[in-house]
Amino acid sequence: MSLNDILHYLRLGGVTLALLLLASVGALIVAVERFIALWGVSERSRLLGEAVNKHLLRGDVAAARTAAERSDAVAADIFLAGFDRWERTRTSGGAGVEAAVERERAQVGLRLRRNLWILATIGSITPFVGLFGTVAGIMRSFKDLGLDVSSGGTGGTGAVMTGISEALVATAVGILVAVQAMVFYNYFQARLSRVQVELRLLGDEFAELLKERASSPPPPPEPVISRDSQPPATATRVDTQPA
Repeated sequence: MSLNDILHYLRLGGVTLALLLLASVGALIVAVERFIALWGVSERSRLLGEAVNKHLLRGDVAAARTAAERSDAVAADIFLAGFDRWERTRTSGGAGVEAAVERERAQVGLRLRRNLWILATIGSITPFVGLFGTVAGIMRSFKDLGLDVSSGGTGGTGAVMTGISEALVATAVGILVAVQAMVFYNYFQARLSRVQVELRLLGDEFAELLKERASSPPPPPEPVISRDSQPPATATRVDTQPA
């Protein structure tokens, strides 16, 4: 199909075909934006989880929190929510850390799924938009056939077949745009499902280590020995025996 044919069909498609092309561009923009937003999410979260867990295993909670505050990974918000809850409930054994981590993980999941509803909407409505364009084109073709007969024409099939074939382009374009949107949507759904599982595992391990730090007794203070508290040196007794 040449460029002139494409431009010809675009002119015949009118508003319907323009809407379908706009939906296709919108789906592509959302797909590119989500691809950039999800680039390296799993790797950055995994590296941060390893760093935080390493500090917690050494008992250095302050260093673990600092690592989470300095990171731009999505898992950092999950860890910080756990640290905030742990600091408020550390005297009671860190109760509620798992709930705080799970709530923040759900919030992170919602942010990662942002704008995916646009892909689902485009994939579900564009076939019907294309079908509407086809029906409108067929109605226009039969109207032209009626005018041809009323003006003394033969009313042959050639008067409508060209218009019907051009009207079917709207359905074809609608199906293509729907396939494009649903491919992107299913890809991101599968990828986000894997990311959600990884974040759940990281959050569970983090909560367990953090609660262990809360339940473990603090190390005993080292005794401070001052110079004044040292016992006096015992004098050596010299026994004098008579000669």
